[in-house]
Amino acid sequence: MDGGTVFHFVDDGIEAVLDRARGYAGERDVRIGGGVATLRAYLQAGLIDEMHLAIAPALLGRGEPLFEGLNLPALGYAVSEHVAGEGAMHLLIGHHQTTRS
Repeated sequence: MDGGTVFHFVDDGIEAVLDRARGYAGERDVRIGGGVATLRAYLQAGLIDEMHLAIAPALLGRGEPLFEGLNLPALGYAVSEHVAGEGAMHLLIGHHQTTRS
C-alpha cells in the first residue's frame, strides 16, 4: 500500500501471529486489527502492551461487548491516561507486566 503498509493474513494462533508481526516490524510498533473477538483474545492473553480507546456518547443498539467477563486489572491492565475531548473520551490502557516475551 501507499506509505509502505503491508497486511499479512495468517491463522497460526495469536501468539505465533504476533511473533511473526514483530519479526516483520523490527523496532517499529505492531498494531492489531480485527473485531471484538480478536481484541478480547489478545487482552485475555496479556499480549496488548498499550491500547487507545475512543468512547463516543452514541447509542448504537446491539453489538459485541468488548470487556464483558474480562477483569482487566487482574490481567495487569490499568488506565494510564484519560482525556475528555469534545466528541469522545480517550483512554490509554497499558499492560503492567514486569517481563515481556
